[in-house]
Amino acid sequence: MATPVPIASPVDWKGRDTPTDGPVATLVGKDEPTIDRGVTVRCIGDWGHANFHRLMAIITQELTERCGPGSRTCIWSVSGGGMEITDHIASGFADIAINTPVKLIQHALTGTRLFNGRPPAPHLRAIATIPQNDRMIMALDPALGCKTFQDLREKKPKLKIILGPDGESPIGFVCHRYLEAHGVSVDTIKSWGGEVVYANRPEECLVPCQDPKLGFNAVINEALMTPWWTELIDGPRAFVILPAEKDAVTTIEKTTGLGGMTIPAGYFKNLKEEIPALEFLDFLLMCREDLPDDIAYLIAYILVTKKAKIEVNYYSFPQDKSPISWPLNPREMAKTVFPLHPGAERFYREYGYL
Repeated sequence: MATPVPIASPVDWKGRDTPTDGPVATLVGKDEPTIDRGVTVRCIGDWGHANFHRLMAIITQELTERCGPGSRTCIWSVSGGGMEITDHIASGFADIAINTPVKLIQHALTGTRLFNGRPPAPHLRAIATIPQNDRMIMALDPALGCKTFQDLREKKPKLKIILGPDGESPIGFVCHRYLEAHGVSVDTIKSWGGEVVYANRPEECLVPCQDPKLGFNAVINEALMTPWWTELIDGPRAFVILPAEKDAVTTIEKTTGLGGMTIPAGYFKNLKEEIPALEFLDFLLMCREDLPDDIAYLIAYILVTKKAKIEVNYYSFPQDKSPISWPLNPREMAKTVFPLHPGAERFYREYGYL
């Protein structure tokens, strides 16, 4: 049974909205930090129904409860592959956003790797790291008879593969570097007579592979903990994960900043041995250096002191397969690949997490 979400006792807070029949009761404790003025905070989530949006919904509700009359927030969805998330913060179009994986996103500061061709954005700041335990993997239809990348390179089968687009998506960028490092680039696949199809969201790649009538026999993506991967690997099609090669992972780390990790035996029912893969870890809650200090402080306060309101959404997942890792550890949340925003840093130091 899920642990009840702890909340403060209802209190009258500053005659909020000055109703004619008396002050409005809120769930904000009398000693909690608040902002007296009205604020507007523009947020970027994900495509609309995944974890970035879920987190933003919790943050924005808790934030507006603690800010003055007229406060409002919005959460914009993205329609592309996710590059626009960081772009919108760097440009000032939005105020806070979440993106992943953190070791890849950090290169926005210098305009390198994923962000090559974009201007450096040293003004980006972090409010928190939100932990997520994920991997990037490639899997094949067992009918191809390939259990390793060496098998794949030797057999040169005709693949119909689906993956993220290069240059438009953090996921897609890593997919392409992963394939290239293993000697099976998109051009190589096409030279074998194969077909390459692009899609942005993980389920847009993984769900079509479950239907053999669509002809997909190869896929590469992240979101390892989702039912889409479980169905593909443990379901009727029984796709086989290709172990990442050591030399390839070394190359990928140079091109993306992401390192090797393993997937333990038993993670999927059909996975009998631990295999090497590529990390795809953690969410970064980001902002610009010009976000007001009191807003950054309050958001960090919400994430840490109200973390049970986030965790309760994930208690039904095993800890090693949760879309957001729980329990949240404030000391780890304070470790970020961007410099901490001064307001967020002040919170972490005041509460002893730094």
